[in-house]
Amino acid sequence: MDTQHGLDPVARARELGAAIAAACDAIEGTRRIPEPLLARLHDSRLLRMLLPRSAGGDQTEPGTYLRAVEEVARHDGSLAWNVFVANSSALIAAFLEETVARTIFADPTALMAWGPPNATRATGVAGGYRLSGTWDFASGCRNATWMGAHAHVVEPDGSLRRNRRGQPTIRTLLFPAEQATLIDTWNTIGLRGTASDSYSVSDLFVPEAFSTTREDPALRREPGPLYAFTMQGLYAVGVAGVALGIAGAMLAEFIGLAMRKSPRALGRLADNAVIQADVARAEAKLGAARAYLVDTLGSIYAQADDVDPIDVADRARVRLACTNAIHGAIEVADFTYKAAGVDAIFPGTPFERRFRDIHTLSQQIQSRGAHYEAVGQVLLGMPPENFL
Repeated sequence: MDTQHGLDPVARARELGAAIAAACDAIEGTRRIPEPLLARLHDSRLLRMLLPRSAGGDQTEPGTYLRAVEEVARHDGSLAWNVFVANSSALIAAFLEETVARTIFADPTALMAWGPPNATRATGVAGGYRLSGTWDFASGCRNATWMGAHAHVVEPDGSLRRNRRGQPTIRTLLFPAEQATLIDTWNTIGLRGTASDSYSVSDLFVPEAFSTTREDPALRREPGPLYAFTMQGLYAVGVAGVALGIAGAMLAEFIGLAMRKSPRALGRLADNAVIQADVARAEAKLGAARAYLVDTLGSIYAQADDVDPIDVADRARVRLACTNAIHGAIEVADFTYKAAGVDAIFPGTPFERRFRDIHTLSQQIQSRGAHYEAVGQVLLGMPPENFL
């Protein structure tokens, strides 16, 4: 638990619950976080949970971080998604020189946003890089103060820069948000309030000091057990928190509905033996998934080294527990939506937006079923190359 700033993050998230619930229609409709709510988020420091203390963050334990994101997601999935993305992007500070990280995050409202890597290449030049390109899926970019771009690097002789494994390296280049052009592309069925738009830059110079790589966890500069986890693993923790929160809220809403609804020609849903059993199974599925993930994160954190990253076996444990939680949450959400009948199909119901949100989440890379295959390979002694 982080008590550096009074209440722990879960309690801070809970305190914001009513304000988030009141703003969720505006978040959905405008695809933006209302300024008053954004200001409260900054004040709550929920956007700095994973930022190193050396850069002005709270360096929160991963299990506590998971539960804080889950609490936000109970009220709005889009907002929780942006909370997780802001924290995940802030992890880059652990790979930067401390003075650079403090420059980026000195403003207490500083936020980092970026999209996933693509085929873009930066050109290595004296003192840094020249960058042109377009990237997609930059969640939170409308509130970002800094942007990042992940790119291969072309050396002056035309060759690609390679990492210590002999593979083309992917460099993360950081620059003030006003140097990017935002492109309104995020018109989706769910998680609309994340404003995960596209952005582009043209012939932008990025100084060497404002670049790093997140592809090798051994290159981190920030000590401490939190940063022994890989960035990719902590990304998965955030998505799991969003999924558990959305599904938990849907289950709670269904329980309330079942206590008062009697479908035509049938008795009250709560008196139906099938519904009773299914609700119990859903509660157990969510509770077991959460407990498994919290226990996994806690046990690994307790043994993590201040310098060395966690090993492949522990990375696989994180990935498995996160994937299990995400998939279990989606199953529970599907149950509640189906069991609610026509009460779930109209805009503005407690089910409809959450159903769209969790099924948009289900399409994201952290939700892939292929993660089971990769973890199975680790368990069977055949780990994939560079498992993160």
